[in-house]
Amino acid sequence: MGLSEKIKFIRTFRGWTQENMAEKLGISTYAYAKIERGETDVNFSRLQQIAKVMEIELPQLLGLDEKSVLNFTGTHITQYQNNNWQVNSLSTEQTECKHELEKAHLIIEQQKQSIEYLKQQVSDLRDIINLLKKPEKPE
Repeated sequence: MGLSEKIKFIRTFRGWTQENMAEKLGISTYAYAKIERGETDVNFSRLQQIAKVMEIELPQLLGLDEKSVLNFTGTHITQYQNNNWQVNSLSTEQTECKHELEKAHLIIEQQKQSIEYLKQQVSDLRDIINLLKKPEKPE
């Protein structure tokens, strides 16, 4: 199941229309429909916005697949596995721990992206320094 299919699945599971989602995201219905059809690349900030509107954590949205679709609702978990829906109770503590772990994974991923960005900046600055060190050629 691709990301666009996951987004559509959660939207329909919540009973929302494409128009509802588009309005909540502040975009046109046409633009939102393109997201669900997988016809447009969704940037990180838009994914965060979609997750927030759907009232789930971004790692949950990114981690869903056709074998295990999770929807946290309070202290219950609705799980779709092998074409069957199951509702299991989780303690509040377990749910909080799971959310904290998901947040930590997201933070780690963001830190990795920041490190790569900084490495590129260092490389660019080294190139600039090397260019400045080169003597000027007389004309």
